[in-house]
Amino acid sequence: MRETLEALADGDLTPAQAEARLRGYATTEAGRFDAARERRRGIPEGILAEGKTPAEVAAMADAAVDSTGRALVTRADDETAEQVRAYLDQEHPDATVDRDARARTVVAHAADYDSPQVDADVVVVSGGTADAPAAREAAVVAREGGARVELVEDVGVANLTRVLDEVETLREADVVVAVAGREAALPPVVAGLVDAPVIGVPTSTGYGVGGDGLAALYGLLQSCTVLSVVNVDAGFVAGTQAALIARGVGGRRDARDT
Repeated sequence: MRETLEALADGDLTPAQAEARLRGYATTEAGRFDAARERRRGIPEGILAEGKTPAEVAAMADAAVDSTGRALVTRADDETAEQVRAYLDQEHPDATVDRDARARTVVAHAADYDSPQVDADVVVVSGGTADAPAAREAAVVAREGGARVELVEDVGVANLTRVLDEVETLREADVVVAVAGREAALPPVVAGLVDAPVIGVPTSTGYGVGGDGLAALYGLLQSCTVLSVVNVDAGFVAGTQAALIARGVGGRRDARDT
C-alpha cells in the first residue's frame, strides 16, 4: 500500500491507477471497471456496450486505459465506437484505437502498454459469412489474451472439401474455436479431425424453428465428438476460454524450455 501511495504522490500513478491497485477496480459515473481481472483471472476485462449509452461506454473505456493501459469494448455499434474513439483521442491522444466493425469491438492500447505474449496458437474457424460477428469477436478476445490467432472463415460442412482444405491449419492449433449456425455441424466435424480442445460457438443464423440459435446449441450439446460449448453468439466467452487454454499450453512450454 505504501508503495502505491508514494507512487501516487510522486505522480507515477494516476488516481484511477492507484484506486485500481488498492481496490482492484476503478470507479466511474458509468459503473466500476474491474481493473484486476487480468491479474486475477488471466483474461482481460471486457466492457459490454449493449445496455449502456455511448457516453457511459466511453467513460468506462477511459477508466480502463487509465487504470490498465488497455480497453476492450464488445458489442459496440457505430455510434458507440465513434464516441469511444473521440473520447479516447481527447483523453489519451497517444493511445491506439482499433475498431472491428464486423466483430463490433473496439480495442485501445496506451502508448506504453505492453501486450501479453503467449506461446500458443488459436484457430478460429467459422461455417459461413453470417457467423463472422461471433467468430471475429472470439478472435479479437483471444488475441488480446496474448495468443497467436488465425481466422479461417466460410468453411461450412455443406461442402466438406472446404474444411478438409484447412485440416493442416486446424491440426497445428493448440485450441480451436469453431463457430456455426443452422444445425452447427462444423464444430463436431472439426473436433473429429484435431487433437486439440475445440470450443463450439452456436450462432443465431438459420431459418424458422430453431433458427435463433437453439437448434445449433442443442446440436452442439448432443455432439458425438467431444467438445465444449458456450452460449449462442458468445464469441467473447469462447475467446476468453481459448485464451486461458493457450496460457496453460504456453506456460507448460515455457517450463520445459527453462
